[in-house]
Order: sequence, then structure tokens, then C-alpha cells
Amino acid sequence: MGKIREALVEERDVLFEGACGTGKTLASLVPALEYGQAAGKTVVITTNVHQQTRQFIEEARAIADTEPIRAVVFRGKASMCHIDVGYEECQALRDTTRELVDKEQDIAELEEREGELLDASRDGDGEAAQARGSVMEELEDLEVGAEAIREEQNICERYYNNLARDTDEFYRWLYGDVRTPDEIYEYAHERDLCGYELLKDGMEGVDLVICNYHHLLDPMIREQFFRWLGRDPEDIVVVFDEAHNVADAARDHATRTLAERTLDGALDELDGVEDARADPAANVIGTFRDALVDTYEDSFGLGDREAVDEEWTDVSIDNETGRDDLSVTFLQNYTGQGFGTDLEEALAFGEELDRRYERAYKQGEETTRKECPTLTASAFIERWMESSVELGQYPVAGVRRTETGVVGRAELYTCLPRQVTEPLFEELHATILMSATLRPFDVTEDVLGLDDPLTMAYGEQFPQSRRRTYAVETPALFASQRDDPGVQETIGDVIEDTVRFTPGNTLAFFPSYAEAERYYHRFSGESTPYLDRPGIRAEELRREFIADDDAVLFTSLWGTLAEGVSFDDDDARSVIVVGVPYPHLDDRMEAVQRAYQGAFGDGSGGDAGWRYAVEIPTVRKTRQALGRVVRSPDDFGVRVLVDERYTSSKRHELAEYSVYPSFPPEERDEHIDIAPEKLKFAMLNFYTDVDAWDGSPPAP
Repeated sequence: MGKIREALVEERDVLFEGACGTGKTLASLVPALEYGQAAGKTVVITTNVHQQTRQFIEEARAIADTEPIRAVVFRGKASMCHIDVGYEECQALRDTTRELVDKEQDIAELEEREGELLDASRDGDGEAAQARGSVMEELEDLEVGAEAIREEQNICERYYNNLARDTDEFYRWLYGDVRTPDEIYEYAHERDLCGYELLKDGMEGVDLVICNYHHLLDPMIREQFFRWLGRDPEDIVVVFDEAHNVADAARDHATRTLAERTLDGALDELDGVEDARADPAANVIGTFRDALVDTYEDSFGLGDREAVDEEWTDVSIDNETGRDDLSVTFLQNYTGQGFGTDLEEALAFGEELDRRYERAYKQGEETTRKECPTLTASAFIERWMESSVELGQYPVAGVRRTETGVVGRAELYTCLPRQVTEPLFEELHATILMSATLRPFDVTEDVLGLDDPLTMAYGEQFPQSRRRTYAVETPALFASQRDDPGVQETIGDVIEDTVRFTPGNTLAFFPSYAEAERYYHRFSGESTPYLDRPGIRAEELRREFIADDDAVLFTSLWGTLAEGVSFDDDDARSVIVVGVPYPHLDDRMEAVQRAYQGAFGDGSGGDAGWRYAVEIPTVRKTRQALGRVVRSPDDFGVRVLVDERYTSSKRHELAEYSVYPSFPPEERDEHIDIAPEKLKFAMLNFYTDVDAWDGSPPAP
């Protein structure tokens, strides 16, 4: 805490890795809040894991019980809106509603003034009588205007109540405790108020805000968010939890897409419009649309089109000779007065159409606030044509199947997360990035664009005698090995031995859902098997699993159960990680590797791209999965790594294929290399030593 406090005074960022039990949240939050109150700063603590948000609320409530702090929990409009309208519609409704309330307030003030002048004129004041006539005329105009808004334009009655009523009671209630967004929604709903807008108005100058990553990582949302806080960026300290996820989240927030349907909508919008800019706009947008369709159609081989399903699937458009295939097709097919000129006119016309739609909605001519596909499409095309892999932006095309057939989209994928994070960290007062898996720190610094941060690492905090980590000497599960019957039999036996010699539940993680399903069907032990599937909410499955007392859960390391979810005590005793969970090495991942190599390679021939983009994130996945068990000082359990690439004995033989060196030193020291057939004896001895068997242990 002292080190963090000192770093905040010096306006330095902090990288804080701490294993389970370190107390990362309080160790970061307490000095940040103490410093924030002393220096007039607001602390924002943010995560992308729902369970962590709940923990933050509990921690904030515990602090608020002893120290007077004003804390709010902020969530996006979509989950708090009582009338379910989009952002643009909400903005237009607010503007019109505020205009009505302003007129009504002016009317009230003029009515009061008119009464005063009436009294004065009755006392013989001639000037008062004359002034009263002018006031009456102005009052009549305002009343006509207010009535017109009421009858002809769209307003939000809940937001009207926010503005027209006394809301002091709400804020007394809000700051009486740390309220969740759901509690705010219910409180406001019962009183016909807009809880989201009340919350926004009540955030100015608070001590602590709990929110999601996108409030910081999306540039447009961030600008508004800081305005609601009433703070300049240099007056904000941000604590990022699960900070190993910041890079991927930043990449996602910077990525932009343009669907074929949006292009079609833009062309429909421009069809028949009497404006000189409509034809140039239709020319550039139509040419891009046709190029997109031609590109993905040309990519289909025999049977590929029929294999397209409802999920977006990448279509390779990479071109080793220069620009991507979509851009080349677009430029080859384009004819007109000049691409730049047409695009400029499309953007200008799109902006004007967007203003018209906003005006029509505010004035009640439309019941919904129309989006402008022309503006969306032309802005994206401009960005697409200015992009380059060298700048960390990778062009991708995708396809999916809909009710009307196969459709496509263009996507600009951001390879370098620091394009988002570096400007953010530079403008904030300081940040604290905490996680159980932030090392190696030099990689995190480079990827996120941090400048000389304070680094702190605290390893396992619980007694080593309460845990074991075994690295099983099974064959390396390269893609070429996974279908080998002998390898599958060996892996299956290790899984069954682990489950059998665990006095309780076992978690089994695999590099993919397909591999998890393969070994789920092979499992023939007496314990109850559970299978996690992609696209299915895992919380209900998790509850069923932890309610059991002798079960094994088969899931993917890339699923939702591998991090941010605790399996305390009897919830799970052992965890198995089968194989090394490298991501699918597609064109997108290769582009990230190239971008990282270009940004961080030192010219010495080392493969920084592979290390930064693939190996380090993969080992972090494994470390996160291992951390699902042994969650308290009294807890105990076994972690089993099933692949010789995790062993120390094969490190030199496997050379660059070994992932053992990528673990932190103190974690490597706990890896116990073991032959597959000896694992059951080691587990039996460990669980006997910790007195874990209720009855007689199984015979080896």
C-alpha cells in the first residue's frame, strides 16, 4: 500500500501482480482512495468480469461503513433505460424534454413577474402597466411554444420528472450506501424517474466509481464519462482489475465493422434523393459494396458457401503483393470524378442527413430517431482506405448466413492495443493495473504503452504444503498428435486417475471445446461428468457442478470458467490443464504477430511477435485456469499440467516448443515432473497428508 501511495504521488503507473490471497483489491483501492481524498482526485475501479464487480461493491461498502466516501456503481444506458430506446433517440428525447422544462420554468418566472407588475400597476404605476403588457406577450409566446412541444414533439416523461421534481431524496438515498445499478433502476422505476440520468447527474465529484472497461477504453464514451464525473483526466486515478485482459479489450473497442446490410441501407437512403451530392455518395458506397460481395464470393471454393453458418467467419483477403483484395477490387472497379472527391461529398451529405433525422425526431415528425447509414458507411470507407498493417490496422472480410442468404462485412481489426491504451494512460493522473497474471512485466509495458511503471509481484500467499502442481510427462499435444489413439489413451488415463484420486470435484480444461467434448465422451470413471459447450451460459452448469460432491467438469480454456470464477474449497479440489491452449493461428493472429514483431522486435532475430502475441497470452490462460482452486489459507488442492511442454526435464530437448520458461520463477519451482503412471500415487499421498479422505481412499 505504501509503494502504491508513493507511486500515485509521483504520478507513476503501477503494475501489480498478486496471486490469490494477496488482497489486490484492497491493497490498491485503499491507498488510491486515501490519496484521492487528500489530492482532490476521483478513483475509478474497473473490470470486465461481473463477479469482480460484485466484489468491488462489497469492498466499497465495507470501506463506507468506516470512512465517509461517496461511491457510485455505473453501468451502460442499455441496461438501465426504462423505455428501451437507442443512444441517439435518448439524446434527442433529452434535448426536447429539457427545452420543454426550460420553457415551463421561464413561464413560471414570467407569471411571477406578471403578478408583481399587476400589483404595481393597481397602485398607479404606469410604467409597470406598460411592462406588464410586454411580459404578457412574451408569456403567451412561451405557452404556445410549450404546448406545441407537448402536442407535437417527443419527450421522455421520466426525464421530465427528473427535471421538474425535487430529487434531493434520491441523492440522500444514493449516497446512504453503495447502490447497485439494479437497485437504482428499481428505485427510479417505482417513482417514474430516469435512474440512469439521475445517476449521471450525481457522479460529479464522487470519491469512487465502479464501472466496466468500456467506459475507459471506448474514446467516445470515455470523454462523456469524464464529463459526468466533472473531472479532467489528470484528476482521475484508474484501477484496472484483471488487467491481463486490458490488451484484448482495447483491441476490441478499437476495431470497427461495416456490414453489407448497412451499405444496402445507405444506397436505399440515397436512391431518388434530389441533391447533387447523392450520386457521388451512391457511386463510392455502391462500388465498395460490390467490391465486398465480389471479394467474398471469389473466395469460396467447392462447398464453402454451403458451409457458412450463422456466426461471422473470416474470409482471407490478405495480399502479399500490397493492399488487401477488397481494397484492390474497390479501386479497380471505381470510376467517377475522383475517389477522394466522391467520399468527401458522401461524408458531407451523410452529416446533413443525420442532422435532419435528429431534427425530425425532436420535432415529433418521427417516432424513432433514424440512424444514417450513409454517414456510417462513408466514415468507415474513409478509415478503411487510410488504414495500413504498418499502423496496426488489419483489414478483414467476414461472412455469415441469414434468413435471406449469405451476407458479408468489412472489418478493421486493431493489432496494437497501445494505440488505445497509451493515450489514455498519458492523460490520466495514474493507473494501477492488477492481476494474478501480469508478468512478464516488460511485455505488458510494451503492449499497453506504459512508461516506467512501478512493478510489484507477490507469489502464492497460502502454505505450499496445501497444494501440489504436477507436470505430467505425456506427449506434447501438437495438432498432429491429438488424433493419435495411443496419445488419447494416455491422456484419458491421466484424466481418470486425477478424477479418481481427487476427494471431491475436478475441473478439466482443454485447448478447445472440441477437445473437451472428445475426452468427456471417453471418460468412463464413476464420477459424474459435466460438459460445458460454446455459446451456452455457463453459470447454471457451474451451480450444478459445485452442488455435486464427486464430479468432473470438461470445458475449454477459452471459455468463461477459466478466469474470474472461484471454485472455493469443496467446489473443486483438483484442476487439470490438458495441452497448451494456443489460439487458432489464422490470418488475424498472424497480422498481430507481424505488428508486434515490427513494434517490439529488436532486430536480433528473436521472434518477439510469437512471444508477445501467442506464447505469453497462452501461458497466462494456463496460469489463470490453475488459479481456480486453492483460494484461501485453509483450502487445498492439486493442479495437473498434462503435456511434456510444461516439464522442466524436457525444457532443453523441446527447445523453443517448451513453455516451462514462460512461467514466473517461483511457479516453475513448484512444477513437479511426474510420469503418467505415477500421478495417482502422488495424488493419493498428498490428499492423505492433508487428511482429505472422509472414508477409505481408493486403492491405486
